[in-house]
Amino acid sequence: MKAPPESAYIEFKDVQKAFGGKPVLRGMNLAVNKGEVMFIIGTSGVGKSVTIKHLIGLLRIDAGEIWFDGTRIDQIPERNLAPLRKRIGMVFQSSTLFDSMTLAENVALPLRKHQAMRHSVALEEANRRLAQVYMAEYADRYPAELSDGMRKRAAIARTLALGPEVVLFDEPTTGLDPVSARRVDRLIRELATTLGVTAIVVSHDPPSIFGIADRVAFLYQGKVHVVATPAELRASPDPVVQQFINGNSTGPMETPGF
Repeated sequence: MKAPPESAYIEFKDVQKAFGGKPVLRGMNLAVNKGEVMFIIGTSGVGKSVTIKHLIGLLRIDAGEIWFDGTRIDQIPERNLAPLRKRIGMVFQSSTLFDSMTLAENVALPLRKHQAMRHSVALEEANRRLAQVYMAEYADRYPAELSDGMRKRAAIARTLALGPEVVLFDEPTTGLDPVSARRVDRLIRELATTLGVTAIVVSHDPPSIFGIADRVAFLYQGKVHVVATPAELRASPDPVVQQFINGNSTGPMETPGF
């Protein structure tokens, strides 16, 4: 099924998702432009990570539609998802590197598995990808020898190995010190600026949100409450938005579960 030519690059249309009978997404709508850095924010449990996992088939929506580059993707069978997952990569909150492999071997793994590259060729490409995230000098190190921030950058390199058009980031700066967090922010921004990668970032980190986002989608009660630039978000008179930005414990977001 093809979308009309004016459709957004990525679009969620009236998406609904529940777990154990409890609704999480309640008719979510969001359009993402090609090449932009879109942040998805909101309180814990509101469905931010749930949203992006639908894009690569890790979760299945209960109702609605998801479109990518003119094609509806929410109905693609699991057995046919491999081409989509090459185009849309994901960096998980945990770096998920293999401790028994060097960084270069970790980054080379998807190339060997999905593109059947020879080991030596895959390692060459892995070193190139590590250089893109400023980790080339650590190619022969093992994950346990490195900091959380360095492992996160290596995980980004591994995701980039297959040349995705879109990269999904699930809380990429969580648990990192401020310096490492800002380095990860710089990488995400560079991916969009220099490689044209579309980035969708789930985050609670204000310096990231207001530092590198092109636009921000604020989830509230299972829907996109507002989509705005960082400057527009700061200036919004909406009490729900202001409560979140300022971290106030009292205000409209006192409903249990939100």
